Amino acid sequence: MLEVRQIRKSFNGNEILKGVDLQVEKGDVVAILGPSGAGKTTLLRCINFLETADSGEMVFDGRRLDMARAGKKEIAEIRKKTSFVFQNFNLFLNKTALGNVMEGLVTARKMPKERAEEIGRAALAKVGLSERADYYPDQISGGQQQRVAIARAIASDPEIIYFDEPTSALDPELTGEVLEVMRELAAEGRTMLVVTHEMGFARNVSTKTVFMEDGLVVETGGDGTDFRGAERGAHAGIRAEDHGQ
Repeated sequence: MLEVRQIRKSFNGNEILKGVDLQVEKGDVVAILGPSGAGKTTLLRCINFLETADSGEMVFDGRRLDMARAGKKEIAEIRKKTSFVFQNFNLFLNKTALGNVMEGLVTARKMPKERAEEIGRAALAKVGLSERADYYPDQISGGQQQRVAIARAIASDPEIIYFDEPTSALDPELTGEVLEVMRELAAEGRTMLVVTHEMGFARNVSTKTVFMEDGLVVETGGDGTDFRGAERGAHAGIRAEDHGQ
């Protein structure tokens, strides 16, 4: 479904990505692991064109793109097939949970409001928040806010969902509810690319693990049950707690 080749990205002369290759097949749950500063988030943002790579090539759904020169129209077409879940939720504070989920459907996809509301309520139900549809972000917990963000992501029925450390802003007791929703999405066969420090999620849910260090992919493995020893996880700063998984 997705292949990126030789992505490079520098900020102020500091090379963050040094030629990264990555492949994602349909139905894969790929966990990207590694220490802070390894380039994980930069890689994810470049793949979704939230940052412009200095160089690199993408093949998405059979379509080939130069990542440094892709135009707005090409990027928009790719984004229609993807969703992005941010670390800090990125919800509109002046909109309800339902309003946040509906916004992209109505504004970007020009969907009739009645249909957008139907899809939005179904997405909130999927993440266990039907009863919070009319609540504003400051009226719900961080874990519930992130579940609203996931509902927003799945409402457009994307071909792939990108998660950028979706539990990093949450207290440990709220992390489990978000990971449970992600486990359910994985069980449905959703294709997911997840930057995470959660060892339990990577071990129990991922179909492929990618370890990054110093701007490079240094190790790629099968599903997360086959880690190359806890020492790499500890070195990468990965959380060992399973949070009930």
